[in-house]
Amino acid sequence: MANPTLLILAGDGIGPEVMEQVTRVIDWYGAKRDLAFDVEHDLVGGAAYDKHGTPLHDDTMAKALAADAVLLGAVGGPKYDELDFSLKPERGLLRLRKEMDLYSNLRPAQCFDALADFSSLKKDVVAGLDIMIVRELTSGVYFGEPRGIIEEGNERVGINTQRYTESEIERVARSAFELARRRGNKVCSMEKANVMESGVLWREVVQRVRDADYPDVELSHMYADNGAMQLVRAPKQFDVIVTDNLFGDILSDCAAMLTGSLGMLPSASLGAPNADGRPKALYEPVHGSAPDIAGQGKANPIACILSFAMALRYSFDQGDEATRLEKAVEKVLADGARTADLMGPEGGKPISTAEMGDAILAALDASL
Repeated sequence: MANPTLLILAGDGIGPEVMEQVTRVIDWYGAKRDLAFDVEHDLVGGAAYDKHGTPLHDDTMAKALAADAVLLGAVGGPKYDELDFSLKPERGLLRLRKEMDLYSNLRPAQCFDALADFSSLKKDVVAGLDIMIVRELTSGVYFGEPRGIIEEGNERVGINTQRYTESEIERVARSAFELARRRGNKVCSMEKANVMESGVLWREVVQRVRDADYPDVELSHMYADNGAMQLVRAPKQFDVIVTDNLFGDILSDCAAMLTGSLGMLPSASLGAPNADGRPKALYEPVHGSAPDIAGQGKANPIACILSFAMALRYSFDQGDEATRLEKAVEKVLADGARTADLMGPEGGKPISTAEMGDAILAALDASL
């Protein structure tokens, strides 16, 4: 039987550094757990522009569509700020999302006990936090037409259109309900049905999908502004949150900071199933390319490593191995290992990117 395939797009800035540690973890699974992957590397973002004059080459796009999963590091940097909008590094990522039809964005917000003091909220509010935000990723106000800046009378007017079809809402709702069945069997759907017709439709469709096919899953509805307030008041009331593109963008960043560091958090973007039943999938850390520390060995690889854990769970049905990797990361943090971005008031000497990778591999060895 052929090995599952991974396309690694390390990207820009700290992307190659953190992805190097992910590659070491992938190799560990092949050597120690008889779980081998066929891995191919290619370029995206500024790195692709430097070589090909485009942030994503057509050949790379074809490889992404053919792979069982794509792992991405980060894109962007000040070197590319003056490029035309169509050539900016971020356009490579957007093309991947669009052509792979990655409509369901999974953004976990998990607070490791060892880092609970890093949150701006009280420790008892965030300790043990483990929620998942499911954000619709390919429609809504970021893509709706008409859009643009027009002249109207004596001034300019900016226009963006919030637009959702029933099928777009239904498929991301199903994604959330399926995910909830793996977790706490509870979904909260967030919109603005009190002032937006798209929110009315969103609420109706999510409720209909639940009633027809997921009666075992507890469903609640909440206005998104109240949802933001509840996330900082009592975040542990939530398990899975499903919401649209705009609100998901805002709420997932809000939830991320409950944990104290964006540098710790992975994400998954899932699409329609391939012929073998696996969804098209792209996994990436939430953090950016951090060009100010690139090449210095300071980058925290944990978010990228946890992105691979999400790939094990959602693309390869290796939930036990995903848990093994997550527990290895948790042990390393509990033992006090910190990169520079995680140094707290207790002080100490930060370890390097490679040393963090060493510690996680040692924790994986200890798990055997």
